Amino acid sequence: MTNTVTAKGQVTIPKPVRDLLGIGPGSKVDFRRTDDGNVVIVRSDKKQPVSRFAKLRGHAGKGLDTDAIMALTRGDA
Repeated sequence: MTNTVTAKGQVTIPKPVRDLLGIGPGSKVDFRRTDDGNVVIVRSDKKQPVSRFAKLRGHAGKGLDTDAIMALTRGDA
């Protein structure tokens, strides 16, 4: 992903990178130089991005117990 630096020295962080790191408005980021000379961007505000599994919690339907979910999965309902 290639971006252009503005006259103010600003660069837009690509959406896939923001999504991966969980970066949004107000997030703090840090630029770190690695031993091999590369620079990496990391979140510095200690907030962990929501995992893809956590995003799915609660999507089975409210009020369904395990037996009801299994019946729906098997097509018994």
